[in-house]
Amino acid sequence: MMSPLAPDRAMRTNQRRRTRKDLLEAAARLMRRGHRPGIEEIADEALVSRATAYRYFPSADALLLEASLDVAIPGPDDLFGRDSGQSDLAERLARVDHALHEVTIANEAALRTMLSQSVLRAVSGEDSGIPARQDRRTPLIEAAIDGAGDQLSPAARDLLQKAIALLVGPDAMVVCWDVLRLDDTEAQRVKQWAIRALACAAKCLPDADQPLQPLDL
Repeated sequence: MMSPLAPDRAMRTNQRRRTRKDLLEAAARLMRRGHRPGIEEIADEALVSRATAYRYFPSADALLLEASLDVAIPGPDDLFGRDSGQSDLAERLARVDHALHEVTIANEAALRTMLSQSVLRAVSGEDSGIPARQDRRTPLIEAAIDGAGDQLSPAARDLLQKAIALLVGPDAMVVCWDVLRLDDTEAQRVKQWAIRALACAAKCLPDADQPLQPLDL
């Protein structure tokens, strides 16, 4: 049974996500004007207090580093436009992977720093209600699936979206580099093979709307 406090908690979580996003977008706007803003200027631009900004980011450098990645990562319209002319589901998802792959390679040091900061913040126990990471991949994945037409059931769509999120972005590349010791070309080949397999499974599984049973391990 859902606790009566659950809706309030969800509302607070969504508000924190919006505030974090507002700060990043404000920093990105100021950076596009050609200068390096301080935390107070960013807070003013985002219409929040300086204290609020520091609750979400440990320093101006951390905020600016992440905002610079926001500038580098394309949005759904940049990647697909209003009509990409491409309806194949696997190809559209592969385009998302390719875009994030290129950004990750070009910004490896900054992304590793951002990942380490999010891990440290998550284990510190401070401000546990504030998101440690910004979700940049989901809007791209959603746009890729939307543009492929009505090929999936709602349950299959939800599973595919979450599964693809595990395969794209800097987290996946860290595994490819550090654990599997793959070069950039081989890493992309492996990821895109997995994307095609998942897209096929999402379209072909007849029981995609049924609850998944745990495997017998």
